Amino acid sequence: QVQLAESGGGLVQAGNSLRLSCAASGRFFSSYAMGWFRQAPGKEREFIAAISWSGGATYYADSVKGRFTISRDNAKNTVHLQMNSLKPEDTAVYYCAADPDYSGSYDLRKTVLYEFDYWGQGTQVTVSS
Repeated sequence: QVQLAESGGGLVQAGNSLRLSCAASGRFFSSYAMGWFRQAPGKEREFIAAISWSGGATYYADSVKGRFTISRDNAKNTVHLQMNSLKPEDTAVYYCAADPDYSGSYDLRKTVLYEFDYWGQGTQVTVSS
C-alpha cells in the first residue's frame, strides 16, 4: 500500500502559479504511475495529469495542457504539479493518486479515475479573478 499527502495549495490571483506536491510512503512508489485529479463544488472528480512510473510518459487533460506540468522524483517519493497561468475555473480540491497496475498507457478518451487505487486527502486551490 501507499499513503499520499498533498501540499502546496492556496489562494492565488488569476495568471499566477502554484506548485503542488504529493509525498508518498511505501516501498513501491517508483513502480506506480501517479496522477492528479481535481474536484470543484458540485462537479465530478476529473482527471488533470498523470505520469508513468519512470516519468517517461505524461498525460494531460485538454483543459490544462500547456499550463500544467507533472513531474516526479522517485528518490524522494514525491510527485509535483506545476500550475502556471491559473484561471478562476481551476479552483478545486486537488488530489494526488497512485495506480499500482499501470498497463503502459492511458486512453484519455475514457475515464481513468478508476485506474487509481490510492488517494490523498486533497489540497484546496482557489484562483481569484
